[in-house]
Amino acid sequence: MEMKSNFIRLNCGIKLPSLGLGTYSYPFEEERTELAVQMALKMGYRHFDTAKIYGSEPAVGRALRNAIINRTVDREEIFVTSKLWGSDHHDPVSALKQTLENMQMEYLDLYLVHWPIKLKPWSNHPVPEEEEFDGLDMETTWAGMEKCVEMGLCKCIGLSNFSTLKIQRVLDFASVLPAVNQVEMHPKWRQAKLRKFCGDQNIHVSAYSPLGGPGTLWGSKAILDNPIIQSIAHKHKATSAQVALQWGISQGSSVIAKSFNQDRLDENMGALDLELDNYDVQDIEQLEESKLMRGDFFVNETTSPYQTLQDLWDEKI
Repeated sequence: MEMKSNFIRLNCGIKLPSLGLGTYSYPFEEERTELAVQMALKMGYRHFDTAKIYGSEPAVGRALRNAIINRTVDREEIFVTSKLWGSDHHDPVSALKQTLENMQMEYLDLYLVHWPIKLKPWSNHPVPEEEEFDGLDMETTWAGMEKCVEMGLCKCIGLSNFSTLKIQRVLDFASVLPAVNQVEMHPKWRQAKLRKFCGDQNIHVSAYSPLGGPGTLWGSKAILDNPIIQSIAHKHKATSAQVALQWGISQGSSVIAKSFNQDRLDENMGALDLELDNYDVQDIEQLEESKLMRGDFFVNETTSPYQTLQDLWDEKI
């Protein structure tokens, strides 16, 4: 079965499938990750999202490479994203070469700056200690990202967890525009201001935790259990997950949903067949907003460039 033709044309010229498989899990489970990618490929998924800090690059790469070797899929048919961790800001080219080695691939479709945070080169875990922060110089980092495109190591570059203000600062010196900003986005954190800004700049907004991150350390089932979401789902003979995913897609975003369960992978793909009406969208717009991934661990008063959460996100959350 082929995924429906739900694609977004990025400013770098390539097409991004609007539904992607996320591969972050804690604790990381290598075998389950590899099996999930294999299952997803058979079901028609063509967009796979990983990151150095997830630890999932080798497992994702193995599953994709085996499918390519077995001619289940051509490399050109799949879209692969990974991300630059804070400890690699000093040398994005070497970091991406390591990612490609991990994944046994010749190139990525998209390489993102994971956070607007620079860490010491020896820092390699998701929650840094105070002494691990380094001075952020996004102009130098972005020049390294642009070099990755120039060398053919990736087709597009972009950002993740960047506010409108922080994106604007990158645009002020960028030769290659960011193609994507991947951020938390779901019916209870709708990112209206950011989406408007990115739309004006022709930057695609991709949503992580589009279901509210159930099963993650920071997420909950608040969206899946929300009475309004459930009511919309009932009306359309759909599920809460399908409503949440289709809401994101209907707003012009791509959605990165993580599941290693075959039934849920199938359920999530069913979101592509759902059509929400204006009343549904208006009801969702009325939901109280609440950010889940706050990034408190990147904030401190001594070594981080961000002394408060408002510094990190450039708005109250």
